[in-house]
Amino acid sequence: METELHDVKPVPPKGHVISPDSPSSASPVDDASQKDDRPLLKSDSCSSSSGRISAESLEELNKKFAAFARHDVYGPLGRGELPLVEKLLLGVACVTLLPLRVVLATLILFFYYLVCRICTLFSAPNRDEAAEEQEDFAHMRGWRRTVVVSCGRFLSRVMLFVFGFYWISESFRDLDLDQNDGKIQSQRPERPGAIVCNHVSYVDILYHMSSSFSSFVAKRSVGKLPLVGLISKCLGCVFVQRESKSSDFKGVAGIVIERVKESHEDESAPMMMLFPEGTTTNGDFLLPFKTGGFLAGAPVIPVILRYPYQRFSAAWDSISGFRHVILLLCQFVNHLEVIRLPVYYPSQEEKTDPKLYANNIRRLMAREGDLVMSDIGLAEKRIYIAALNGLLSQC
Repeated sequence: METELHDVKPVPPKGHVISPDSPSSASPVDDASQKDDRPLLKSDSCSSSSGRISAESLEELNKKFAAFARHDVYGPLGRGELPLVEKLLLGVACVTLLPLRVVLATLILFFYYLVCRICTLFSAPNRDEAAEEQEDFAHMRGWRRTVVVSCGRFLSRVMLFVFGFYWISESFRDLDLDQNDGKIQSQRPERPGAIVCNHVSYVDILYHMSSSFSSFVAKRSVGKLPLVGLISKCLGCVFVQRESKSSDFKGVAGIVIERVKESHEDESAPMMMLFPEGTTTNGDFLLPFKTGGFLAGAPVIPVILRYPYQRFSAAWDSISGFRHVILLLCQFVNHLEVIRLPVYYPSQEEKTDPKLYANNIRRLMAREGDLVMSDIGLAEKRIYIAALNGLLSQC
């Protein structure tokens, strides 16, 4: 998702050190199924007698890459040994709840695609020459935009309901101005330019669609997907190419900055949604923020998402996407808690120093959301997933 759009080179792996200002890099979007071909661990790290990952090796990995470690009953990569009761619950859900939810979710997706298709008929998408393949319908006006946004927000909430998020706990935290690092001035009438949120799951996107219908930064391939591609263009997504090293990446950064400024200055413009960590975590940590979205110097709305769980964690950390979707749909009830903070107005110093601005927002969100700040990022996440896959394949 949202990253520092000027630097996509991976960094060497580091240990888990809590530091708010440590540099880190990440690619534009996350893919929890990515693997690293480098040999990381020797085969003797497994327990040959049990055919499982040794407790010592797993504990060491989870400690080093704590931000991506899963602690639910499904274990590492969602492939751990399940207790008998969990197997029975999973079996029942697979033959009853799973097919029902898949059918309903498909119908909702297809219906909203038809809405978007009808509303975009005879309308040419906005194209930006600064970056290749950037086009969207986010700047439609009149009844078309009203229908797309209203249906999108309503159907996103219905989709969350189908996924088991029957109740969403939302709270607004009214902060004491004297205790904050930055300038939070809820009395000022300025419109924020973006929403800044920690990134835990793909469910984050559904929630923000239902609450604000914000634009996102997404992989370029998303814009070419059936059904989802058109919907993402109606959202006004900014598409980026993973691992891109061309000048196109600078054009994308410029588009994001322009979108944030436009949203700040124009009430009719779509709000930009930023996930400055650049990848998803297990929900207990906050990774270093990339500065791309803060270059505009516009006010932002910090939002914190938490996914409480007892059996299966909704966090998309180290588990593969397909497995995560299946297990999420097989869980009878899922929980989501949202903490909204007041609009954060940057000081003049923060406007001239995007890194300072990003770090102050990060510290604020970590404090108010009771999150641990970690200095690792997507590069370390890939190493962790590759290590787990290596251990499982060797055992």
